[in-house]
Amino acid sequence: MKRLCLTLILLLPLTACLEEADRDFQGYVDGEYLYIAAPSAGWLTQVAVQKGERVAAGAALFSLDPARETAALAESRSRLAQSENDLADQLTGSRPEEIAAIEAQLVDASATLDLAKVTLDRQMKLIASNAASQSQVDTAQSAARRAEAQMSRLRAQLAVARLPAREDHVKSARAAVEAARHAVEQSAWQLAQRQIASPADALVENIVRRPGEYVPANGVVLSLLPPAGVKAIFFVPEPRRAELRPGEAVQVICAGCPAGLTARVSRIASDAEYTPPVIYSRETRAKLVFRVEAMLTQMQGAPLPGQPVTIRAKP
Repeated sequence: MKRLCLTLILLLPLTACLEEADRDFQGYVDGEYLYIAAPSAGWLTQVAVQKGERVAAGAALFSLDPARETAALAESRSRLAQSENDLADQLTGSRPEEIAAIEAQLVDASATLDLAKVTLDRQMKLIASNAASQSQVDTAQSAARRAEAQMSRLRAQLAVARLPAREDHVKSARAAVEAARHAVEQSAWQLAQRQIASPADALVENIVRRPGEYVPANGVVLSLLPPAGVKAIFFVPEPRRAELRPGEAVQVICAGCPAGLTARVSRIASDAEYTPPVIYSRETRAKLVFRVEAMLTQMQGAPLPGQPVTIRAKP
């Protein structure tokens, strides 16, 4: 009887270990990478980071040749300056020199009108004493009328010269200025796209291209792995699929992993698949399995992609 009790006592821890192991799933760590590409084609002039380096959000990653975009921005700014000058001309009317020329013509026309009036008055007096002919009087009257008409024309021309342009012309000039400003903004944005910064705190996982290479539009230059993008992938046999739910926390165990490391189930495949030929497991599991993904908690010393892990679900 004592021997039987001793045997049972020794088997209890082993049984507990076996039951705990039965709850485990074998898997590996993977990542949801950010693939940083060039928004437009160009020569790669600089890669400011190294593979395996950790970068902060906003840190410079790489640069593309900006010569074309710099020239386009300078041209856009020149067009904006020209449009603004055209608008100013429309709002201020004629130039001071043009107005001064019309005023000088107006003074000359005024003198001509005064002379025509004096001549007409003299001819009217002469015809009263029969010293002048009617044709001479008609000629003087015609000259006086022409001088008055010239005065009226120059006064109207001076008034128009002092006014701004017509409203429709001003609107057109304002629209041209606005379009030129948008062109400057677009050119500045395109120039800014030649300097690519990190969108988040991340680990530089891989560098695909090096300085001196030509990068096509949307061509990937490097990949980043943000801390929140590290996940565990494991496969659950079909009979145990119901044990896991999206959002449920699971324990992550691996060599060198910090104690208490957990992951939260983010996805359970809806379609079953066969066990892949290579899987980190101590023994072959059921042939029919479901892929499960769980996002790892961000902790110091958390495993990186490629490391095998053991996933333990809650009992």
